Amino acid sequence: MALTDVAIRKAKVCAKPAKMSDGGGLYLLLRPDGGKWWRLDYRRPVTGKRNTLSLGTYPDIGLADARARRDGARKQIAAGIDPGEHRKAEKSAGKERAANSFEVVAREWLQVRKPGWTDKNFDKEQGRLENHAFSYVGGKPVASLGVADIRPLIERLSKAGHLEQAHRLRFQLSRVFKYAVATGRAERDPAADLSEALPSRRDMVKQRYPTITDPKRVGDLLRAIDGFTGTFPVACALKLAPLWFCRPGEIRMAEWAHFDLDGDNPVYRVPPANRKLRKKEKEHPDTAPHVIPLANQAVAILLELHALTGRDRYLFPGARDPRRHMSDGAINAALARIGFKDEMVGHGFRHMASTRLRELGWGREVVEAQLSHKVGGTEGVYNMAEYLPKRREMMQAWADYLDGLRTSTMW
Repeated sequence: MALTDVAIRKAKVCAKPAKMSDGGGLYLLLRPDGGKWWRLDYRRPVTGKRNTLSLGTYPDIGLADARARRDGARKQIAAGIDPGEHRKAEKSAGKERAANSFEVVAREWLQVRKPGWTDKNFDKEQGRLENHAFSYVGGKPVASLGVADIRPLIERLSKAGHLEQAHRLRFQLSRVFKYAVATGRAERDPAADLSEALPSRRDMVKQRYPTITDPKRVGDLLRAIDGFTGTFPVACALKLAPLWFCRPGEIRMAEWAHFDLDGDNPVYRVPPANRKLRKKEKEHPDTAPHVIPLANQAVAILLELHALTGRDRYLFPGARDPRRHMSDGAINAALARIGFKDEMVGHGFRHMASTRLRELGWGREVVEAQLSHKVGGTEGVYNMAEYLPKRREMMQAWADYLDGLRTSTMW
């Protein structure tokens, strides 16, 4: 006799397990603890042996749903498929898909690469994937992803104007897919097919680092810097940025212990930890500091600054916490404040100096050495020592040239 909902609800719990049959092998098992479990008895298609399949609990699975599950299982049996074994295979496949999802593989790749990165670099790499990839394709099997899945992630950044981040994300995705291929969880790298979908990095330099190279406009910038009315440490940082043209972080993180202001050859020795180097280079005991010869104008600014922050660790202490260095965006914010937003950034002083110095006749090898750019071959080996006297001469000439632009009345 077929079951009804009323009969099921009125069924009383017994001291021993009891069955309420519905036909076709389906029945409701009443347990002494009050549980009601749907069961299906059937014979395996191949062996003919009796087996029982669980179809869920009542009332979570109602009578109609239980019958539908029974009918589905009977169709599988009629087709020669064992529903119990089919369920096990589906669970196994689900676990495999979860273990080989893009997010799982990517996080595994991050941990493999972590020893070669600084903590800051690791956080950037992980954050980029968390913000721009995991929420969109993280749960999908890495082997199932194709160009159609990856393109929207990159286009989302490029259309928002973040072309450099789009390039970085594409490159990072490509590395994750290459790792998946190497570990046998994917067949190919679909991100590689998108290498031509974005403007080249060379075409993006001006957009990434706005800079000024026109002598007249450089003079305007220097006069605006002299008129900056913010805090004295930030004002000094602004004045030193064009004189040193080092990387912004090498200004922000500068410590008084890194300076030698006495004698005839004052210098700023940028320690490896503050330089743009690989982690193993930063930590290698033989990695030398980058030497910045200090022009007379730079020394004068530093001596004034020393009277204010000389007792602190950093030349440019943080506004909120003097135990920390100045924030990442302080120089760019100051440049915007004096009217040069979107026209000049902290990194732009490097491009400005490189362009003007070459046009003034200084040799490429001297300029590149002062910029702390790596030069291949034998030339790169001798940059640090052989060009230092020439670099010292160039840095003083550069400071004098900037003074001339600042006071020029030619325009």
